[in-house]
Amino acid sequence: MSPKELIKQWVVHFNNGDANALAELYHADAINHQVVWDPIEGRENIKMMFEKDFSRAQMTCVIENIFEDGEWGILEWKDPLGLRGCGFFQIVDEKIKFQRGYWDHLSFTEQQGFPKPE
Repeated sequence: MSPKELIKQWVVHFNNGDANALAELYHADAINHQVVWDPIEGRENIKMMFEKDFSRAQMTCVIENIFEDGEWGILEWKDPLGLRGCGFFQIVDEKIKFQRGYWDHLSFTEQQGFPKPE
């Protein structure tokens, strides 16, 4: 599976709020680093991160662009409320080995009606 195909599958599982299916796309020792937080290490911890996020927030990922270069895939996305971001995925042996995401935490917090971070 190419990085582009895997990212498309990732978006489907994300939009379905399926933390189990998402976790299966990651290596056991994968790292997910959303730059507004510390990196999350390991498939089980990544799964727990998604479970927590899905339980407290309404999130939808609309693909704007997917780029591919070797083992890397880049996802430009937006959500229906106007938030935009970008994710970088390193795909090794058809699984996500490393992911880094860039998005505006303050805008997300305001959209979701959460208290502002300190």
